[in-house]
Amino acid sequence: MLLKVIIVLLFIAVLISLSSALVFLMKDVGNSRKRTLYALGVRIALAVALVGTITWGIYSGQLTSQAPWDKQLHPERVASPGKEP
Repeated sequence: MLLKVIIVLLFIAVLISLSSALVFLMKDVGNSRKRTLYALGVRIALAVALVGTITWGIYSGQLTSQAPWDKQLHPERVASPGKEP
């Protein structure tokens, strides 16, 4: 559960960084300030952290897929009704 909260917080932080870069882009027209560049750099760092967190969650088994096509590709992961895992 904590991993999912971290993923949601990182995703929200990416969106905030992206919107702040847009605001800086609109405000700093013709100005030599590099706030837009720094905001986009923060967004890239947060996106890398987000992808790393998701990868770690899948690798550790804390994040799993419930997609119907996974049941077709990996029938051994589907529990039979009469058998206990």
